[in-house]
Amino acid sequence: MTTAAHETWLLLESGPGDPALNMALDEVLLAAIGQLGHPLLRFYGWAQPAATFGYAQRWARVITLTSLRPLIRRPTGGGLVLHDGDWTYSVVLPPSHDWSRLCARDSYRRVHNWVRESLADMGVAATLAPHARPGVPGACFAGAEELDVLCADGKIAGAAQRRNRQGLLIQGSVRPPDPRLGRARFESGMRAVATRRWGSVWREWTAAGPLLDRAECLGATRYGGTEYNQRR
Repeated sequence: MTTAAHETWLLLESGPGDPALNMALDEVLLAAIGQLGHPLLRFYGWAQPAATFGYAQRWARVITLTSLRPLIRRPTGGGLVLHDGDWTYSVVLPPSHDWSRLCARDSYRRVHNWVRESLADMGVAATLAPHARPGVPGACFAGAEELDVLCADGKIAGAAQRRNRQGLLIQGSVRPPDPRLGRARFESGMRAVATRRWGSVWREWTAAGPLLDRAECLGATRYGGTEYNQRR
């Protein structure tokens, strides 16, 4: 679980965002990551409660699993996730990065060991699920997949991935076992673990200009519309 020593990572702290824009920005970041030339960690929140579901899921199925709206199809896979108090983050990696060359299972293990160790630094004892556990089909936190993050035998973190020639996008969600732990502390812990484990050097970065314009357009025309969300 190593990368080159003293590797620069971009840090994007988006704050609470419109649900459709949150998904659009991750897609635009994946398209741009090769030009940016560095791996990127993004922390973001939700301007309103929302739910997202995996790219390959059936709209007719997911609308029966939650009444939370808006309900938005993610650019990544996975199941239904309710964003009503979770901590969300994204990891975006150029195709040349060693992480991008990992198989999906090893990539999933790496990101969840990162989350697990960050929680451990906060005093939360968490483990990775040794195997899948049954739950409600299509609902991300009802049950657990292999290598999800568990605490007190319940799932508290999951993630989904999208890999293409542009790079690798991982979207993750953490349901804090105790909200008093504080999101800012978790985010600081994620950065500290990466520095300790991989020698990551953090450079604050802001999405602006044409990149942000593309994300806003994509949020309005794709993720905020019915054609994309109800396409399956």
